[in-house]
Amino acid sequence: MASSEEILTITELSAHLRVHPTTIYRLLREGRIPGFRVGSAWRFSRAAIEVWEHGQVGPIDGEGITVPSMRKSKGRKPRK
Repeated sequence: MASSEEILTITELSAHLRVHPTTIYRLLREGRIPGFRVGSAWRFSRAAIEVWEHGQVGPIDGEGITVPSMRKSKGRKPRK
């Protein structure tokens, strides 16, 4: 049975999200992005990725934790 749902490769998803493919592999390893394997290759449902995108709170910090996009700076005084 053929499906009309669009399936993306790592390269296509990388371009769509504007991130390096290594970032996608890291998110997969951490179980933080929806995907499935076909043999040794990863594939992604565009619909599932769009749902995942809308569920993201803000940017990912260096520790891989989603944080609010409006953080206060630590220890820095505003410029005058």
